[in-house]
Amino acid sequence: MALSLLRKLMVGLLVAVPVTAAHAQVVGEVGVDWIGNDIIVEAVADPEVKGVTCHVTYFERGVIDRLKNGNWFEDPSNNAISCNQTGPVEIGDIDLSKDGEEVFRQGMSLVWKKLLVTRIYDKQNDTLIYLVHTRELTDGSAKMAISTVPLYGQNATWKNGKP
Repeated sequence: MALSLLRKLMVGLLVAVPVTAAHAQVVGEVGVDWIGNDIIVEAVADPEVKGVTCHVTYFERGVIDRLKNGNWFEDPSNNAISCNQTGPVEIGDIDLSKDGEEVFRQGMSLVWKKLLVTRIYDKQNDTLIYLVHTRELTDGSAKMAISTVPLYGQNATWKNGKP
């Protein structure tokens, strides 16, 4: 956990931008082997959709693994997401385009790799889609996961009126 906090601080200082668009809280840290590799679980509340919380997991390499395999400043692009309604849903000013809107960003390497959560609104099915993936400067990653929060039948409040 200390390594991930240090990495976030270093990334934030190096690129001089906030590390996250939304606040993430570490709620779990599971050791997966004897060399210090961990799976981190973070809770991310959508800043524009009150009442929706996403739980994002990612792999954090330990010091021994980093020394053994090289690539000291980067974690793998393995991640998962689950988003659910955790209270009354109040939808603020969200991007309704097919590109969606970045909700959360976190460094996965010293400079180049970012873990992203993007929200997309599926108007036809009245559903919020949350996509987690990594973005690299030179090579994209095909590793991704999605989670949906259906709004059908919910008493969701829209700040700007339902589209």
